[in-house]
Amino acid sequence: MKSKPSFWQRIGLHDWLLKKELTHTHTSRPSITPNDVYKYILEKFNESIAHLSFADRIVFYHEYIICFNPEDYQDFMDNKKGIFGLIVQESVKKFYSALKKYRTEGKTVEPSSSKWVFRFVSNQEYGRGDKSFIGKLLPGSTQKEENLRVTFIPRQTGIAQTFDINPDILKGFNFYSEGYYEVPYREDLMLEEHGAAGTVQPGLARFETILPDKAFAGRKLEYIMKDEEITVSGKDETRDASSIFRVPSDWVNTPHLRIRYNKSEGKFYLTSFGEKTLVNEKAVVRSEASNPSWVELPVNSRIVLNGIVGINIFKS
Repeated sequence: MKSKPSFWQRIGLHDWLLKKELTHTHTSRPSITPNDVYKYILEKFNESIAHLSFADRIVFYHEYIICFNPEDYQDFMDNKKGIFGLIVQESVKKFYSALKKYRTEGKTVEPSSSKWVFRFVSNQEYGRGDKSFIGKLLPGSTQKEENLRVTFIPRQTGIAQTFDINPDILKGFNFYSEGYYEVPYREDLMLEEHGAAGTVQPGLARFETILPDKAFAGRKLEYIMKDEEITVSGKDETRDASSIFRVPSDWVNTPHLRIRYNKSEGKFYLTSFGEKTLVNEKAVVRSEASNPSWVELPVNSRIVLNGIVGINIFKS
């Protein structure tokens, strides 16, 4: 039986790393600090400007995916809860400071997206102290990406190495709802400061779905719930609002679901108008829009629409 190739084999680094391991003397590596993460993000922001800018136009990444070893990630969650939000806040401040300087020099500073997105993730095959980076111009872009740029810092050398990888490599990463942060881009290059919770807006919940339709080739669609009540609707939906989660599939009714957050209880509730809806494999009775019947929707539930489209809900 064929053994499953490791992460390093899939990106072509297995032999290089193996040679280093043979001569490496085992020493304990200090855990990653918040300052390490902060400096790393700024380094990648500046590198993106250097690699992407042209003529007098300044171009930079809007999405930053930072990957750690699972134990390093958990250390942040257990002992430094909330620190990622503060790191994001300080990073965006520095981004704006640098962009202002370019603007005063007469450079064109225009965004390629309306927001900044930060994702802190882990990979089981990373060792303690390892970290890597993936940057995107358009967060959550559905356009086909032939390759992504990854910078990996091996613990054996501490020297950064950058590689082109296939997007399929991301299947090996673990994404967490508490590791997602979104900040609106400000054209005036000023960060609205109301503390970490007010500046970084992860929303009430995060929804993920893989589209089965051929036109989307199984791509993942993500939606952040920021309104206390939202509608999940299909491809025929014409409304465009933050409270509309449009799933462009023939298998989703228009509308199909309404989801509500009860602030006093801290719980989510769902009502269905679609032909068929399952929540955690239990059927939900179909309602009329004028007389909705609400059922509780626990976080980390799986919703299945018409037996085809699966939607997962996570805490944001």
